Amino acid sequence: MPGSLTSFATMADETAVPDDALTDDAVLDGRVRLLQPRRGHRVGHDAILLAAATAAAPQQHAVELGAGVGAAAIALAARVPGLAVTLVEIDSSLAGLAARNIRRNDLDGRLRAVALDVAAPARAFAAAGLSAGCAAAVLMNPPFNDAARHNRSPDAGRRLAHVANHGLAPWVGCAARLLAPHGVLTLIWRADGLAEVIGALGAFGAVRVLPVHPRPDAPANRILVGAVKASRTPLALLPGLILADADGRPTPEAEAVLRHGAALRLADG
Repeated sequence: MPGSLTSFATMADETAVPDDALTDDAVLDGRVRLLQPRRGHRVGHDAILLAAATAAAPQQHAVELGAGVGAAAIALAARVPGLAVTLVEIDSSLAGLAARNIRRNDLDGRLRAVALDVAAPARAFAAAGLSAGCAAAVLMNPPFNDAARHNRSPDAGRRLAHVANHGLAPWVGCAARLLAPHGVLTLIWRADGLAEVIGALGAFGAVRVLPVHPRPDAPANRILVGAVKASRTPLALLPGLILADADGRPTPEAEAVLRHGAALRLADG
């Protein structure tokens, strides 16, 4: 039925991807273990950087939009004891893998995965236990690429992860609805899309932008952005994070975040 709740939300399917199509990988120096599809979109630095930049505290509730197999949410929960996180993922097979990863990292008492479209109406989120104002923090790694400007991958999973048909607006709008007053949104995006991000954050202030550079001599290729709902504090551009030195070795700052789970401070709610 068009417009029905079932057209937006489905059950997370833990059996959709057979075990022989999965790899078992470690991140954060082995502190987090992840099952993920052997083919298609793979977990990389972006998820760990996003988790590190998310401002959250014990006993709060966070929501990750576009959670995939759960890497960012699980890394965040590993850093912040007592934090509850709801993982929202449109692909029911990936939501199923996220549910499996939650259990295998012993986080099933604090984390849960929901198969739900970010563009679903508020009533569909409420039916999934995500009412307006329920979250102190929202984190997200939206699809980076405009379908009209970039070639589509032949792999369906990679298309969902990388190609956006409606831009940032539905994602930011969903985050604004879920966040409590002064709640914090954290996202990662292409550095060349900074103007698009700033333009989408109309309901937010205290915007903090952290450029991420692959090397000291290279332009930033990612930005981490933190923003506070309904704040009037002006935007600030922070000193950049450099991932590797001129010889390709990880910098101490990058090692602290990507290997040892250190936080990147962007915004406070």
